[in-house]
Amino acid sequence: MPELPEVETVKETLKRQILNNRIVGVKVHYAKTIEFPSVEEFKKQIINQTFIDIKRRGKWLMFELNDYYLLSHLRMEGKYNIKDIGDELDKHEHVVFTLDNNKELRYKDVRKFGKMHLILKDDIYNRLPLKALGLEPNDKELTVKYLKDKYKNKSLPIKTVLLDQQIIVGIGNIYADEILFLSSINPLKQSKKLTKKELQLIIDNTKIVLEKAIKAGGTTIRSYTSSEGVHGKFQHELLVHGKEGKPCPKCNDTIVKIKVGGRGTYYCRKCQK
Repeated sequence: MPELPEVETVKETLKRQILNNRIVGVKVHYAKTIEFPSVEEFKKQIINQTFIDIKRRGKWLMFELNDYYLLSHLRMEGKYNIKDIGDELDKHEHVVFTLDNNKELRYKDVRKFGKMHLILKDDIYNRLPLKALGLEPNDKELTVKYLKDKYKNKSLPIKTVLLDQQIIVGIGNIYADEILFLSSINPLKQSKKLTKKELQLIIDNTKIVLEKAIKAGGTTIRSYTSSEGVHGKFQHELLVHGKEGKPCPKCNDTIVKIKVGGRGTYYCRKCQK
């Protein structure tokens, strides 16, 4: 599943390919991809809009147009490809934007979980989905006090709470395991029982892990690739995620896999007591 580093990689890849191109046509082959507005309004409003910039907020791609932001969440397997007009349509290419350079930006999603919103620029941070998002990992407001306030009433395991996009955005299952391992925190520990030292470790290691993953182009696992054949390499640097039965890189004990909140979770019982 694309997480923050993968979305960042998609953003940077597409910026090199579609900026300053105008949308001259759009076809929606799977209507449920368009969350807002209606499909007909979406098609009407986006025509003749130009790609000015591409930003990211959490796991959302933010395509900046003249008057709108096109928000795109890739969910499980969404990806973008650039193709020539007239190239055969893949059955999983659900939204096709025709550009003024005789190219097409195609959104492909085998699982059909991805969503798009087209929102006026002035409204973008005043309405869902962006309104509900928490802090970016590099936000100066991400402090021990902030986390203490957010976690103080939460009895849920810290692994589950790290995935809550209303607190810190962009942390997914893979990176949560890595962050907790580097912080020597048991994934089952109740969030409200974390010490100030542990909260600081989470902040520091979140930044370290995500920055390294971004530099590596994200993590290519199963069917995820970013765009145009861009493959992440961070999977080669994973310390515990996916390492069940292998020796811990710190203590040589065996990495185990458990379920936390329904998510496969990897950790070292000795280092993360």
